[in-house]
Amino acid sequence: MLSAETRLADLLSQYPSLMDFLASYSPKYELLRNPVLRRTLGKVVTLRQVAEVGGVEIDKLISDLEAEIARLEGQPASKEEILKEIILDLHRGVPVEQLKSRFASLVSQIDGSELAALEQKIIAEGVPEEEVKRLCDLHVDVFRESLDEQKLPQLPSDHPLQTYLEENKHAKELAGSLMSLLDKRPFPYDELKGQLENFSQIDKHYLRKENQLFPLLEAKGLSGPSSVMWAIHDDIRSLIKQTKSLLEEKAEPGKVISAIKQLVKMTDEMIYKEEQILFPTSLDVLTEDDWRRVREGEAELGYAWIEPPPAVEAEPPKSQQVPTSDNTFPLDTGRLSLEQINLVLTNLPIDITFVDENDTVCYYSEGRERIFPRTPAAIGRKVHNCHPPSSVHVVEEILTAFREGKQDVAQFWLELNGRFILIRYFALRQGGEYKGVLEVTQDLTELRKLQGERRILDWRMQDL
Repeated sequence: MLSAETRLADLLSQYPSLMDFLASYSPKYELLRNPVLRRTLGKVVTLRQVAEVGGVEIDKLISDLEAEIARLEGQPASKEEILKEIILDLHRGVPVEQLKSRFASLVSQIDGSELAALEQKIIAEGVPEEEVKRLCDLHVDVFRESLDEQKLPQLPSDHPLQTYLEENKHAKELAGSLMSLLDKRPFPYDELKGQLENFSQIDKHYLRKENQLFPLLEAKGLSGPSSVMWAIHDDIRSLIKQTKSLLEEKAEPGKVISAIKQLVKMTDEMIYKEEQILFPTSLDVLTEDDWRRVREGEAELGYAWIEPPPAVEAEPPKSQQVPTSDNTFPLDTGRLSLEQINLVLTNLPIDITFVDENDTVCYYSEGRERIFPRTPAAIGRKVHNCHPPSSVHVVEEILTAFREGKQDVAQFWLELNGRFILIRYFALRQGGEYKGVLEVTQDLTELRKLQGERRILDWRMQDL
């Protein structure tokens, strides 16, 4: 058992390889490679003094030395434990260069799926997702060399990952075009606006990830990495919006240049994380049937810059798979067949989504023009995962108030692309027992224009 008063000379005498470990632990310990210094100072210096020289906590130094001794004695921690400790050290502020050396000495290689699993694990153990998001770039930096070595296999042209890869090529080209315009004089505000408008199609790329790919990963127990990525998507979206405003206002070129450079940097980093971490992880954990489910809902959300791949043949609707004796169901005020129920729900002039008492999305109406995107991948997904990380706390607050019976209705309204949207949530109860939430979204743009009365039928007025 080591202590603060353990002499360095005694330790190195018993475990000579600790000299290399300490030299990589902190640049200040490189002096230990000097044999004269080791023979003189090493005889009297204690671990407490070593910690003071290196500027590290004595308890941390002793813990790390004991872990290394355990490894040398044939009792190494698992690779998962070692990697988790590296990520947690990032959280504690240990210098990245020091962690790179430690990683190189302990682990020969790591793939993207292992990194994703570790992020999931430390989130489950209490590290906030916002912290993991902040550390994401550092994670990639530490593991970049080993990540660079892995290559995705050749994929069919209609595979969802292949479409993502094609879109990434276009995103890189458009990012390059934006950068090439920054040195042009006079400053090309209009050209940049056009290029940025085209570049903003990347939102479709992110929407498909969020609504099609992420739900399948969550079903496999990998919700942490996807929620971290979603938060970064929102940062990129926000930056695109800010940059558009700067161009519209013809702000000083320096501000525009700074915003575009940041946008390009964030996009490049997201592409790297996708291709080196997310996509390899997805290939590891998703089955052929899972990939089919991903593909089935993609067309509705759209593609960025590329031609849509051939449509897949959809499975028969569930209403056709579960027939009843007379094909009708008794309701509170009548009877309807499954076909009629589906017909009514899909023709409501509103969008509805039903979330059950377990916070699971069970149904959404498929109207002619949805206000917010939904795809079949949402079914069976926890409602918290259907919202950006920045708004999950609001969802939690609503669900808690409904479940505890403190509130029955929550409502919001906003202006979106020139439309006035009302969003309402209703607590559903049966015999006083909480049974879930009904979300109702409605476009009120035209309804807000109504004035006076209209008591006669006029077929010419069909704008509502």
